[in-house]
Amino acid sequence: MRVGVVQFNPLFGGVGRNIAKAISLVRPLKADVWVLPELFATGYQFVDREEVKALSEEVDGPTVDTMIRKARELGCWFCGGFAERSGERVYNSAFLAGPHGLAGLYRKTHLFGREKELFSPGDRGFEVHTAAGVRVGMMICFDWVFPESARTLMLGGAQVILHPSNLVLPHCPEAMKTRALENRLFTVTANRIGTESRVPGESYTYIGQSVVWTPRGELVLGLGVDEERAAVVEIDETLALDKRVTRFNDLAEDRRPEWYRMG
Repeated sequence: MRVGVVQFNPLFGGVGRNIAKAISLVRPLKADVWVLPELFATGYQFVDREEVKALSEEVDGPTVDTMIRKARELGCWFCGGFAERSGERVYNSAFLAGPHGLAGLYRKTHLFGREKELFSPGDRGFEVHTAAGVRVGMMICFDWVFPESARTLMLGGAQVILHPSNLVLPHCPEAMKTRALENRLFTVTANRIGTESRVPGESYTYIGQSVVWTPRGELVLGLGVDEERAAVVEIDETLALDKRVTRFNDLAEDRRPEWYRMG
């Protein structure tokens, strides 16, 4: 399986431009699954909830529809973040789109910072889907801080975690090694670059460093802090089926959930 990340600097509110930019970076390369940043089409730093609503789309809106068409044209799958409107609620969501349509939808479970004022918390949990014949799960940015996110996807059978992000804290690219190791699966984190200062007194500088880690804790793809490009790496997804640490220990079989609580 060939997995790719797209790292670039979205222009806030420039939905058409941002989608076109992402596709232009992808087009010269070949991957089975591409991961785009969190909120890649709109940009991240919304001023208020009204602005979020104005730029949000229903799941069958133009952003996801365009990515489905591009997936069909290029013969691949896309996972990327968007502001999803559902009734009166808006979610920080990620889609999984393939040549045959929408295959999965995830709503961010763990909201970061002012996201709590702008978005509703996710209500779908962590689901596992099939893309390009491989079992994949989605989580978004700050979900990485909570080990339960990746563990839930592992227990659901995920071989690869697709992780659209807008990272500003310094630790995630290296911490995803641990998420990969402790669950014996692949993690694919696509982050953005650039700076947004649209809210008085608040500036976000995104750290880039999109990464792919293997179940053995090997870094097989790593981009720089300011690189704007797409990159692809070939992985052996079957490695994620083996949860053995030693011949005596299996990460899944050795779990003792009856003891994973206080009191």
